[in-house]
Order: sequence, then C-alpha cells, then structure tokens
Amino acid sequence: MKALGRHILVEFYGCDTDILNNNELLDKEMQEAAKKSGATIINSTFHTFSPYGVSGVVVIAESHLTIHTWPEYGYAAVDLFTCGDTVDPWIAFEHLKKILKASHTSTIEMKRGQLNDIQGELRHKPINAAI
Repeated sequence: MKALGRHILVEFYGCDTDILNNNELLDKEMQEAAKKSGATIINSTFHTFSPYGVSGVVVIAESHLTIHTWPEYGYAAVDLFTCGDTVDPWIAFEHLKKILKASHTSTIEMKRGQLNDIQGELRHKPINAAI
C-alpha cells in the first residue's frame, strides 16, 4: 500500500530533566534533528511553561516535528511526521534519543494518507495539479 507520509509517535523516558526544561536547546536540537533527517525547515516556535516544561514545533516543508516535555517525570512526547521519500524520521528519532539522554523509549510508526487506488508513482507534490 502506498502512503503519503510516515508518522512516528515517540515516548522518551528517563531523560535529562535540565535538557527537558531548556527551551533554546530543545529548539536548536529539534531543528538539528530535522536537518539530519533531510527535512526542509520552514519555521519553529517553542514555549516554556511555568513552573517547568516545554512545548515546541518545527514546521518542515514535509510536515512537522513536535515535542512536549514533563521534566518532573523525565518524560517527553514527540511526533515525527514526514511526507515524501527524501526524509527519514528515524534519523531524527536517533538524534533526539541521544540529545535527551533517554534511558528507554517506546515508538509506533503509522503510515499516513494510505492510498491503495493510485496507479503508478505516488507524487507528494503533484505538478500543475488543480486543488
């Protein structure tokens, strides 16, 4: 079955609590994860909560990478959603696992936009297509 994208839902456990609460570092490393995976970064925005925790998104031409942290539990929830054949979300996963110093992880990969009635090549950005 053909699919438009891959979506990896990640649970990072046993992470470094200081890193999970560092807005600037998380923004930098999420962007680095996107670059390493082959994605084209459009924009990013990150927010620090009081008393702690960070949520952020890196918007990429191929979809998005998001993170939500709970430093008090050493936990981060991450979504790595990429479309097309040129980006590998598992490279982003490996980078973030190392940066967050996760002791263990849980992942689920979903195919997004499963289209089994398409003949030939599945184009992610059709040329001259009317919307």
